[in-house]
Amino acid sequence: MSAGDWDTLLSALQARFETHMHRHRGLAWKDVLANLASQPDALRSLQAMEDTGGEPDVIAQDGQRFVFCDCSAQSPAGRRSCCYDPEARRARKENKPRSSAVEEAAAMGIELLTEGQYRALQEIGEFDTKTSSWVLTPPEVRSLDGALFCDRRYGQVFVYHNGAESYYAARGFRGRISV
Repeated sequence: MSAGDWDTLLSALQARFETHMHRHRGLAWKDVLANLASQPDALRSLQAMEDTGGEPDVIAQDGQRFVFCDCSAQSPAGRRSCCYDPEARRARKENKPRSSAVEEAAAMGIELLTEGQYRALQEIGEFDTKTSSWVLTPPEVRSLDGALFCDRRYGQVFVYHNGAESYYAARGFRGRISV
């Protein structure tokens, strides 16, 4: 990325940070910026989150690190129509999706949200009111060919299961990264 690209990304992140202060009360952009400046790999991941419609923003501080998470109102548009993981994608006999949530998250350098992290995100806003997002699935569920996804309907957060090989136009995934 060029210096101009970095500046554009940092400007977008700062504007989002300042617009949504309720997501990170008590945190200062200058502190976030100082961490970002020393971690170019994290900036690449944040750019990938931005490019796929995730609208990353700081949602917490963990020690000296800041946690960025996808805060787009709906599951990021550039990350939908994917099954859960590479094994599920390979297992599909027909109509294989282009990718999987686990593969895309790894390529972006981010982590899929756990169910607990997804619920915590929902405490700072209302997300996935029309879409759904895959979440990190426990091995005991995945070993039975299942996977978990979440959404928000009727003012509640719901966790569901589906075959890991399934994919839908309205289901994507959300991720996070600590910087």
